[in-house]
Amino acid sequence: MNTPFTFKHTQPTNMDPNKKYPAIFLLHGMGSNEDDLPQLVQDYKERCHVFSLRGPITQKPGYAFFTIQEVGKPDREVFDKVLVALQQFVLEAIAEYQIDPHKVYVLGFSQGAVLAQSLAFAMGNLITGIVALSGYTPKFVTEEYAIRSVNHLHAFISHGDYDYVIPSQWGVESKEKFEQFGATVTFKQYPDGHGVTPENLRDLTAFLAQELQDNIQ
Repeated sequence: MNTPFTFKHTQPTNMDPNKKYPAIFLLHGMGSNEDDLPQLVQDYKERCHVFSLRGPITQKPGYAFFTIQEVGKPDREVFDKVLVALQQFVLEAIAEYQIDPHKVYVLGFSQGAVLAQSLAFAMGNLITGIVALSGYTPKFVTEEYAIRSVNHLHAFISHGDYDYVIPSQWGVESKEKFEQFGATVTFKQYPDGHGVTPENLRDLTAFLAQELQDNIQ
């Protein structure tokens, strides 16, 4: 693939050359890397393509996808460029691998969740569903982007009540925003901070199981 991203890819075991498979794209949080999130979807790695991307910006102790002016305000120029690059990555992956274009999911944590939500609005029906953990939707995405319909979209959005990085209210606002635009949203809150609790993992796993049921043998 012609991409600026470092990434790790696993594909279903015993693939049928005449069949296409679901894909899950993973976007980590600030200061992390591509090894962080695959554990969240390990139940699906034998039946799905899993692409875990590394942010292109060094942010110790790891990497970031974009820089920020302050919490909730991404640097617009950087954000726009990475969002375009992510869209191109998804499109190239669909073209080059045995991916079912009707089963394309993006899972992100923190700034990865910000990008997952933004990709849903930017790509419309090319994204089937998202899992957005502890993120938000930048105002400029819904106010200034040429957004596409998300009437088809199934979204799992979750947040910790005591999130010290991204306020939990922003998760509520993301839920409301997606519902306003016609998406089907599963929204969960947990008595936790900025992280993924065991209960959160169970709930997102159940969401993906329901979404991917047609592909489970």
